[in-house]
Amino acid sequence: VQLQASGGGLVQAGGSLRLSCAASGLTFVNYYMGWFRQAPGKDREFVARINKSGVRKNYTDSVKGRFTISRDNAKNTVYLQLNSLKPEDTAVYYCAARINDFVAWGYWGQGTLVTVSS
Repeated sequence: VQLQASGGGLVQAGGSLRLSCAASGLTFVNYYMGWFRQAPGKDREFVARINKSGVRKNYTDSVKGRFTISRDNAKNTVYLQLNSLKPEDTAVYYCAARINDFVAWGYWGQGTLVTVSS
């Protein structure tokens, strides 16, 4: 299984980025997908998740109304649209996959760095 995250970069506060995570080696439509982030010196935290069909989405409070998670099951890809970025959004963003909501996130991508300048 491989999860390949991309799309990170340097952006000014208020700007936008779109992260992508391409999955291979698994039956993508059978997996819940999530995004996490880890800021320098901090623990990794949950950002967003999406169910298998893409209908149900959940977000951490700090990104609600600014970030949008989506998926394209035909492309085996999950996305995270980041809008109205703030310096505190600076982190390495990771995608993850799990078979359902009752097990741990079993597969992780390598991370993509998002840096937001003030």
